[in-house]
Amino acid sequence: MPEAKLRVGVLASGRGSNLQAIIDAIEAGKLAARIAVVISNKADAPALERARKHGAPAIFLDPKVATRPELCYGEFTENLRSHWAETKQLSPRHFYDALILQHLRKHDVELVTLAGYMKIVTRVLIDAYPNRIMNIHPALLPSFPGLKAQQQAFDWGVKVSGCTVHFVTEGVDTGPIIRQAAVPVQENDTAETLETRILAEEHRIYPEAIQLFADGRLSVEGRRVRIRGGF
Repeated sequence: MPEAKLRVGVLASGRGSNLQAIIDAIEAGKLAARIAVVISNKADAPALERARKHGAPAIFLDPKVATRPELCYGEFTENLRSHWAETKQLSPRHFYDALILQHLRKHDVELVTLAGYMKIVTRVLIDAYPNRIMNIHPALLPSFPGLKAQQQAFDWGVKVSGCTVHFVTEGVDTGPIIRQAAVPVQENDTAETLETRILAEEHRIYPEAIQLFADGRLSVEGRRVRIRGGF
């Protein structure tokens, strides 16, 4: 593994099992990265404790703070106000992402990863980290975007489901696809057993996608992500 370590910021809202998969890959020497900071919108998110056990900064950022713009002022927020003045689209979501951005910059984050993060990312973060925000989705996009994707796929009766790592854009689960893994649906599957097997594949391909980024092997051309040297 190279000496330089990609500085990864993680946004999480829940148990953080994908965060743990990233941590495990780092500790096993399979991923040349370090967790620079973990930020959650939930004070009791188990992901925060996972971060602390790994020795990474763990921050609870209360979304209520973003309803008071005077608390969000800073170097970036002034630029934010000017940038969005014409659109009139400034909202608590934008101010909240501005606060997140301040923490990401403080910790010199190079790549942002979403791990069960239950908030839609705004252009505040997307513009600051173009093609540098990754998400993992428990379905083979573009099929079954949004919440409860495993249940959606099961109810639809698909024969193959899976998971997708993609770059984040303004749309929900619409960004360029980096990696996918197929999971056959077995005749005796329930939505829960299917979800369990999809999750195992998530834990495998998310660290792989991050390593591809760390190696500088990813480039985005329109909707297509090129992997230098193949995979």
